[in-house]
Amino acid sequence: MMSFTLRNLLGRSISLSNKCSVRSFRCGQVMLNATSLKGRHLLTLKDFNGEEIKQLLWTSADLKLRIKEKGETLPLLQGKSIAMIFEKRSTRTRISTETGFALLGGHPCFLTTQDIHLGINESRKDTARVLSGMTDLILARVYKHSELQQLAEDGSIPVINGLSELYHPIQILADYLTLQEHFGSLTGLTVTWIGDGNNVLHSFLLSAPKLGMHLRVATPKGFEPDATVSQFAKSFSEKCGTKMFFTNDPLEAASGANVLVTDTWISMGQEEEKAERLKAFHGYQITMKTGQYAAPNWVFLHCLPRKPEEVDDEVFYSTKSLVFQEAENRKWTIMVRK
Repeated sequence: MMSFTLRNLLGRSISLSNKCSVRSFRCGQVMLNATSLKGRHLLTLKDFNGEEIKQLLWTSADLKLRIKEKGETLPLLQGKSIAMIFEKRSTRTRISTETGFALLGGHPCFLTTQDIHLGINESRKDTARVLSGMTDLILARVYKHSELQQLAEDGSIPVINGLSELYHPIQILADYLTLQEHFGSLTGLTVTWIGDGNNVLHSFLLSAPKLGMHLRVATPKGFEPDATVSQFAKSFSEKCGTKMFFTNDPLEAASGANVLVTDTWISMGQEEEKAERLKAFHGYQITMKTGQYAAPNWVFLHCLPRKPEEVDDEVFYSTKSLVFQEAENRKWTIMVRK
């Protein structure tokens, strides 16, 4: 998305308003009033309005239709390269980025802290400038969000957040595409989060209201989302006319939900907290009993990898579960962010 204009895909570029109301999107037709997102960083969806997020989702759906269903070849990134900096290991982020970039004719360069001098023998500032001269885009999966901000500040090419401790925007776009495909529209859906107040939840909080979605959040005491993020989210919800509810009771949160979502209780770097966290999250496993409190059409999402204590096999492998469609959609949504 960030290194070339979406006009190549959307056909036109017209300025958008910052209103919360959004159009439903469908692939196969050019979305009217599309805006150019050329050169934009994607560090957090807080920086994108509802129309811009819809545009990203429309383009993702269109690429999926044209490449997967119609078998078209679209060398939109021929001659382009992406630097993929991974401080944290990953299956979905790495494979989706490498395959997606290659499908569009680009060249992905996978880099770990063992491959480059990032912050060790060379400053992050210098690394950002070097990569800016050799590649067209940076995707970084890091421990600290401040490292992404520094790359964006010191480099001269767009930076995509592949994951930080605060946000995981590329995961949320895949979630939204999955829900759009399943329900036909995002507007009016109630999403219930049951689990840790982590980076994935933060990304939901800062984007769902802009798409007309309601949020119900259950976290154990002491594991609530970041207070500043929650404050922004409540402001977005009020502005966009959506509902947002916080509780420590998973079943209360599940009431009326169209979507039940959870994530790992123990993220990378939190292994020493395992015993404490497993005790704190007792009763937070999503089961069919949880689903009894949700709307009849409820579905389940998990960004993976999944542990049985987070959701049992009956739900995870049921027809209610969209997790593998959700995982595949990481590829189609990551493609448009280039």
